[in-house]
Amino acid sequence: MMNWSDLLAGLALYLVIEGIMPFLNPAALRRAMTSFTSLNDSQLRIAGFVSMMMGLALLYMVRNH
Repeated sequence: MMNWSDLLAGLALYLVIEGIMPFLNPAALRRAMTSFTSLNDSQLRIAGFVSMMMGLALLYMVRNH
């Protein structure tokens, strides 16, 4: 069973990972963000869905092994 400390640890790890790219290479992040504007909605949805499924699979593997 998940408790609040697990949720907060996950949020903290998310923030650390999200901060790596702008800290190490802000210009590359800016270029990547600009390239997202050229994608249509369905491409972004597919990318978001794939990302969510990969995250769920990883979470399942970590929690059940």
